[in-house]
Amino acid sequence: MLDSSLKEQVTSIFSTLSSLYTLDIYVADGHESREELIEMLEEVSSCSEKLQCRIHRGDALEFHILKDGNKTGIKFRAVPDGHEFSTFLLAILNSDGKGRNFPDEFVQNRVKALRGDINITTYVSLTCTNCPDVAQAFNMMAVIHPRIAHEIVDGAIYQEEAERLKIQGVPAVFADGEFIHSGRADFGELLSKLEAKYGTEETAASGGEIRKYDAIVVGGGPAGAAAAIYSARKGLKVAVVAERTGGQVKETVNIENLISVPLTTGSRLADDLKKHMQEYSVDIFENRTVESVELDGNTKVIHVKGGETYRTPALIIATGASWRRLGVEGENSYIGRGVAFCPHCDGPFYRGKHVAVIGGGNSGIEAAIDLAGICSKVTVFEFLEELKADKVLQEKLQSLPNVELFLNSQTTGVIGDGEKLTAIRVKDRSTEEERTVGLDGVFVQIGLKPNSAVAKDLVAVNRMGEIEIDSHCRTGVAGIYAAGDVSTAPYKQIIIAMGEGAKAALSAFEDRIRGILNS
Repeated sequence: MLDSSLKEQVTSIFSTLSSLYTLDIYVADGHESREELIEMLEEVSSCSEKLQCRIHRGDALEFHILKDGNKTGIKFRAVPDGHEFSTFLLAILNSDGKGRNFPDEFVQNRVKALRGDINITTYVSLTCTNCPDVAQAFNMMAVIHPRIAHEIVDGAIYQEEAERLKIQGVPAVFADGEFIHSGRADFGELLSKLEAKYGTEETAASGGEIRKYDAIVVGGGPAGAAAAIYSARKGLKVAVVAERTGGQVKETVNIENLISVPLTTGSRLADDLKKHMQEYSVDIFENRTVESVELDGNTKVIHVKGGETYRTPALIIATGASWRRLGVEGENSYIGRGVAFCPHCDGPFYRGKHVAVIGGGNSGIEAAIDLAGICSKVTVFEFLEELKADKVLQEKLQSLPNVELFLNSQTTGVIGDGEKLTAIRVKDRSTEEERTVGLDGVFVQIGLKPNSAVAKDLVAVNRMGEIEIDSHCRTGVAGIYAAGDVSTAPYKQIIIAMGEGAKAALSAFEDRIRGILNS
């Protein structure tokens, strides 16, 4: 199952393990994936003397990870292949106190502060590019907090269970049997949901320290990374405070228009952005949610959820944007149960079914083309009188026999039976007539919403919520700058965001040397 090259990589990865890890396998004799699971785990175990397998007769298929004979709280009801193979390897590394992306002490203390016994179940698809981030986040929480248990379930193996729970999108997360999340998310967002559900011990997590920097960048996407690097190159002490490095980029599959880089992936670019910042000794504080920003004279005071405080004379806001929702009745009720946002992750749940795509821009038409390959029928609804997508994409769409297109159409409601979506309401904007369209699912692709809430009470924003800036990325408040998708800069593209981030940093440095900012 593992070729020689992969086995060498696994051997290298596990060469520093300090504890003994047992893969406790429970599998029914006749299970169709029995041999595949056992072969994979035995091959992985052969890569280190610190790994071993134990096989037991079970009712279905699962395995637990034990550390020195004790359960780590991590369980897989899956054959961790595809995108979840890295999740499996990281589960062992994290249990050993190693591995990338492990949260710092401040975030660990927030996890340790969670109250009660918490049992998390995450349903995944092995083809989902967003599932590993969610699964790995909860695995890390289980390692940090002894009263958190996490199991990862392959919805394809446990299909009846997924259908019984009405799961139509992954990752789908349940906490002690209650559905709490569907779709992509970072560690900080998931932790916040657990804090809201279970509460925290007030004395267990505290920020305490006030951190001071010459410049602080809020946001870790292309604009934020560029701003941090350019600030550091000017000799400034700079920090990035972000929910995650990479931002929205991390959710992009293939990137083919980053000049001089013919092809990369969102995940790879996000990793490269982080590595580049680390080359300049930028302090990166991930898994942070900024709750508020206030002015103390010429100093900007940033308050982070959990108690951290940052102070700086120069604040660069590069918080990017997030997927825009329809904002219609019924939408929130059926997210993950018929309303989806990622065709790559959730498309397989609609194989052979009728779905709609809302939006006629590049992302919407690309989604329709992808879905046409697996769905029986795809209906595209565009609000405007013409498509906004590139001509080459429109031509491809028109060549597909199972795709229909309706222009000048406004989605006015999402309808379901209480368990899953069954239809949407659509209004013809030219006649004002409404009709109900029966569907199995709908993919919302209507663009991005700027993440400007943290600053909207300090600086001016336009009706779209974008932070208003001048040609040098300055806002109306001295010492506050904005860059990238959160700002009014036109054309929301990676390469433009990078340029805007650099421009914001240079403007902040110029203001500093001109004496406009006090250090």
